[in-house]
Amino acid sequence: MKKILLIDDEEKLRKLMARIIELERMEVFQAEDATTGLKLLEKQDFDVVICDVRLPDANGVDLVPRIKKIKPLVEIILLTAYGNIPDSVQAIKNGAFDYITKGDDNNRIIPLVYRALEKVELSKRVSQLEQRIEQKYSFDNIIGKSTPILSAIEMARKVAQTEATVLLTGETGTGKEIFAQAIHYGSQRKNKPFVAINCSAFSKELLESEFFGHKAGAFTGALKDKKGLFEEAHDGTIFLDEIGEMPVDLQAKILRVIETKEFLKIGETKPQKIDVRIIAATNRILEKEIDADRFRRDLFYRLSVFQIHLPPLRERVSDIKLFVNEFVNQFATKSNKRINAVSPDYLKLLEQNSWKGNIRELRNVIERSVILTADDTLSIDTLPLEIQYPDTDSSDLATAMALSDIERMHIEKILDYTQGNKAEAARILKIGIATLYRKIEGYKL
Repeated sequence: MKKILLIDDEEKLRKLMARIIELERMEVFQAEDATTGLKLLEKQDFDVVICDVRLPDANGVDLVPRIKKIKPLVEIILLTAYGNIPDSVQAIKNGAFDYITKGDDNNRIIPLVYRALEKVELSKRVSQLEQRIEQKYSFDNIIGKSTPILSAIEMARKVAQTEATVLLTGETGTGKEIFAQAIHYGSQRKNKPFVAINCSAFSKELLESEFFGHKAGAFTGALKDKKGLFEEAHDGTIFLDEIGEMPVDLQAKILRVIETKEFLKIGETKPQKIDVRIIAATNRILEKEIDADRFRRDLFYRLSVFQIHLPPLRERVSDIKLFVNEFVNQFATKSNKRINAVSPDYLKLLEQNSWKGNIRELRNVIERSVILTADDTLSIDTLPLEIQYPDTDSSDLATAMALSDIERMHIEKILDYTQGNKAEAARILKIGIATLYRKIEGYKL
């Protein structure tokens, strides 16, 4: 049942209005002054507050921000016997839903309450969505208990509450975008846009247009005005991934944005003010890029106000099991499979692998295994050959392939020996019957 708070010092009018609203199957609470009303707000969750402008202990227009501070999602309808335009304008500016005159607008009150309730429901859904997004990208959801990753998380938590520009460094696949999102959603800008762009995904000309937008007619094909990503990220955060790939002349324009808080659209002559926080990331060693004249030293100093290095997976081997459990759950659900275990040999091979592609590579390997497995346990035969045979050179993988032929021939011989008795064959091979069936199917025996 929807809850309505009615604040009015005129008792007869208040009770009459309460009765009218109650006929709409809403629960109405009454208060004769602002003090009583605010106390009720602190104790109860209300959807709509209907408040008189002239109260014994407060002005209703001035009361709106105080109500919003206690219950940000509540909608407020102000009532007055002496309507005037300045008060109504100020009421709306303060956050009121509407401002109506008693008597003249009595027919409007019920439809107005319903419209206010619709806005409350929408606001609640948006708030719930924002909370889910914030939880999804929170630091608590970053996987890892090893010292290197915990150190990086601690640094990121500290810088999140500031406005400092952040540079995330580390190999490809170490989770730099996840950290960027966590920093954004852990900051005061969390309810504002988070915009990400991969600087290596566009040519110089397209990248500048993506960054800053353009005016219609600025170049061939520019048929209408376009907003750039910096403009889209206003009041929020922009994440510049792979910034080491950015052309040098475009780096100068990014430097100008950082220094002046303004940018110039392509084809425009008047700069536009912007308020964005920049988080950049790179898998390159920017100091070497500076020495090779491929990256501006002044931009590097501006970006690396606070630098966080994300460790490669091979330096946090103890976290691999945590990732495996998480990814197995994800992909088993996605594939509608029930996977209860991971064989010790499987996990051991994962922990011994070098993981040049880091977490991203591990994720892909787990997804492949979940797809290939025919039972409820992930075993080593679902792993790629280069992980199954780590000591084999990539140029000799054809030889490794021959090992599967040897296995096939061995299973065939055992089946011949047992005259097709698969249970006996599985016992001799020292494998589970389900594994044997999977191998028979895989080798088309």
